[in-house]
Amino acid sequence: MRRFRERNNYRYILIAMALVLVIITTGCGKGEVVAKVDGEAITKDQLYDQLVEQNGEQVLNSLISEKIIELELKKQKIKIGKEEVKEELEKLKEQHGGEEGLNMMIMQYGMDMEDLENNIAMNLKLKKLLGPEIDISEEEMLDYYEENKEAFGEAEQVKARHILVETEEEAKEISKELESGGDFAKLAKKHSLDEASKESGGDLGFFGKGEMVKEFEKSAFSLKPNEISDPVKTDHGYHIIEVLEKKEAKIPSYKDVKDDIEDILLQQKISMEYGSWYQKKLEEYKVENFLIDR
Repeated sequence: MRRFRERNNYRYILIAMALVLVIITTGCGKGEVVAKVDGEAITKDQLYDQLVEQNGEQVLNSLISEKIIELELKKQKIKIGKEEVKEELEKLKEQHGGEEGLNMMIMQYGMDMEDLENNIAMNLKLKKLLGPEIDISEEEMLDYYEENKEAFGEAEQVKARHILVETEEEAKEISKELESGGDFAKLAKKHSLDEASKESGGDLGFFGKGEMVKEFEKSAFSLKPNEISDPVKTDHGYHIIEVLEKKEAKIPSYKDVKDDIEDILLQQKISMEYGSWYQKKLEEYKVENFLIDR
């Protein structure tokens, strides 16, 4: 039975540059048949023309912008090392609670690890190209901290275990056994319907507000450590909850998160400045777009 967490969707914006047209046209003969319907052929040329008509300009513009960035990096003798990409990847893992959380985020966006590493590398390139031209004041960083300091902190958390049963009568009977000195973990293994936690004695680990269903959360956060609840009704049945440990909310000091804030503001300003920077580079480089003349 599922753990009763109300999961939040990850919100991490990734820039994916599609290379579909390049892949399609590489190594393919003119007029090659890619499909048949009742014996009628669909050729590679037809597929290519359709893709160009629908998405060609957008994809080609992405390739042009990527090429300009590469030429600009070469001109300024800027290189992005594998270790830099790896370091950023480790930061992302930490932000998403480890490798499993990061993999879930990647899957959510229909990507793989190679796509993510390419996006990280592109962000680092833009950071090195545009970063030196961007100023971030101490006042800006302090203002951002005051407006967002809770987001940098650790929310209040509880560590709890529970026993889930179907009826109120069963829950009351187990409560009596606990009051008489019954072992919570053993009773959870014997009676709990929560297959995900029963073998660990009902242990749910640490969780914060917003991760459990409302009734469960309200009871768990109202209990003191080592205190056991009366039966709590939810859509899943009746729960008996024991809180094992509590962590108070913590808000870090400005000094502790100053570097993070500077990086956030830098990324925001790069996004804002990229358009004008790119237009200038379009004027500097000779760009010939033959697709628009088709």
